Amino acid sequence: MAEFDHLEQCMGTVFRFAGRTELSQSEFDEAIFRACATLHAADEIFSLYKPESPLSRLASGETSVAECPPVVDQIWDACEGWEKLTDGWFKAFTPQHTFDPSGLVKTWAAREAARVLEQAGVSDFALNAGGDVWLADGLIPGVGWRIAISKPITIASPEAGVLTVFDLGGTRMRAVATSGSAERGNHIWNPKNPDAVQNELVQVTVIADDLVRADVWATATFAEGPRAVERLNREADLEALFVFADGQLAGTDGLVPLFAKAD
Repeated sequence: MAEFDHLEQCMGTVFRFAGRTELSQSEFDEAIFRACATLHAADEIFSLYKPESPLSRLASGETSVAECPPVVDQIWDACEGWEKLTDGWFKAFTPQHTFDPSGLVKTWAAREAARVLEQAGVSDFALNAGGDVWLADGLIPGVGWRIAISKPITIASPEAGVLTVFDLGGTRMRAVATSGSAERGNHIWNPKNPDAVQNELVQVTVIADDLVRADVWATATFAEGPRAVERLNREADLEALFVFADGQLAGTDGLVPLFAKAD
């Protein structure tokens, strides 16, 4: 069993694949190459920072959804589905009416990349997609199931560090996603009142059974604010941690058992 720790820069962030595999080095190299190619293909299609990407051309009116790669229509439909499930708090259209699915594309691409590894026979690994984490079913028991949550301040700050640690071992939970204002400011808009500024919360972390689901609900919850706790408490296999601007913490009803216990 060989250990691996692969870093891939894509989508303006870093994806980290770390774990163990029984594949030969050449077999693993081929699998990780194909997994990362999935990330870069998604970036080439969905990046709004690349003027030649299909999504940029869609935003500028140069093309239509029908003329874009089929996956654009797939993601469009997924965004509409999540908008309904979150009662409109997740919305892929900006206040300027631009289709921007960045609230789920990164984790969707990460999950697709993880599937490539799984299909190649790699099942003992974790994937960190720019701070959002997916744990594969075959990850061996132990510290790998513990996920640290950063303080809601930029990592460049001398005060940066770990806020808390969750332990997903022995649960159905496989993913952790965080939304907030620490690194990118108030980049999450309120889809029901675009002029409103979220100032009650500085960070929301969602723990769920699926990476995209965790990501979408983290975005939607940050947009809605603390009132979202009632909605989240009705969701199975999903918990959330709220960090308020004054430093106070709150969470969903089933969150406490997920906090890691001291060894």
